[in-house]
Amino acid sequence: MTIGFSSRVTLSACALCATGMLLASPVAAVGGSGADPGAQGRQRTAMPQPALLNREGTHVRLRAGAPETPDVSAMSWLVADAGTGEVLAAHNAHVKLPPASTLKTLFALTVLPAFPGSVRHTVSHQELTGIGEGSSLVGVVAGNTYRVADLWRGVFLNSGNDAVHVLAALNGGWEHTARQMQAKARTLGALDTHVVSPDGYDADGQVSSAYDLAVFGRAGLRNPDFARYCSTAEAAFPGLGGATYEIANTNRLLTGAKGVKPYPGLIGIKNGYTTNAGNTLVAAAHRNGRTVLVTVMHPQQGGRGVYEEARALLDWGFDASGHVDPVGSLDALRPVAHTAQAAPAAAAPHAAASRPASAWDWPMTGAVAGGAGLGAGALVIVLRRKGKPIARG
Repeated sequence: MTIGFSSRVTLSACALCATGMLLASPVAAVGGSGADPGAQGRQRTAMPQPALLNREGTHVRLRAGAPETPDVSAMSWLVADAGTGEVLAAHNAHVKLPPASTLKTLFALTVLPAFPGSVRHTVSHQELTGIGEGSSLVGVVAGNTYRVADLWRGVFLNSGNDAVHVLAALNGGWEHTARQMQAKARTLGALDTHVVSPDGYDADGQVSSAYDLAVFGRAGLRNPDFARYCSTAEAAFPGLGGATYEIANTNRLLTGAKGVKPYPGLIGIKNGYTTNAGNTLVAAAHRNGRTVLVTVMHPQQGGRGVYEEARALLDWGFDASGHVDPVGSLDALRPVAHTAQAAPAAAAPHAAASRPASAWDWPMTGAVAGGAGLGAGALVIVLRRKGKPIARG
């Protein structure tokens, strides 16, 4: 069965920010052009020991004139510069908590490279077994044929556990995918994460942390497919008989749904909710040549709280640019120098050669490259329905 789409591209603040803009204008480490309050001369402050973020509580290194961190209720949160990987502030960064559907970021990092989006697959009944009660679903139907790209839109927009189950089956099975995800987390230096259910559904022993989820989100933005999917606001999803129906991203900071004001320059990345985990969110936004990434886990205020606390942390991350020294790095596996080094005033921006190429090498798809002249705008792919819509269960 052939599934056809008519599509149009609308401009909003998202994927272009994560790819072309970052590649075009890498940002030097924040701590490179100033000194701690009271220090003499221009001096780079040493990156703290990684063990600092292992301590409970809030960690931030404010310079003179720096804004205070916002008062948020989340059990754990983190603010980082996505370009440099520097952690600007964090609270309980390595406390292990249930991640809910934000764990789908790790699922995508693991499975996305395995299958081109154009691959077509007819879903079996067996592939839809074992989905947890009360799971979020996009409406995958056994016997229907889908492109892999359709399934990924179901994962990122509707957080569809049915789409995750099908993709995991294609990838070799549920347990195999969980083992692969665990191995992927370790290769990224994400040591707090334990994967039991690849879709993020509550399971005994399944945990992650604000730090690890930030690592996954940052790594995901380096993949152009990941960046495109996570920043898509609306899409058409295949129904029965060649019809399609619209799905919308459940990240309210992206869509502005249910009374949440859209965040300017938002890229995505992934939100989640379960009874055990509460609300969780990994979000990133681009502004004035910088991309700030935040993680918010289990805020104590419900409803829109996770979005408003993420908004406050994003605002702080942009306002604090140049006014704070890092408290850690998302490049957990990269050796970190722990001694301060004097830096000449003329050499305030770190030379690109002083960082691994991966720190700057944010890939671009052809579509994003083609839109590079559009400035701070970014691409959201909005697929419109073809044929009659069908009812969703």
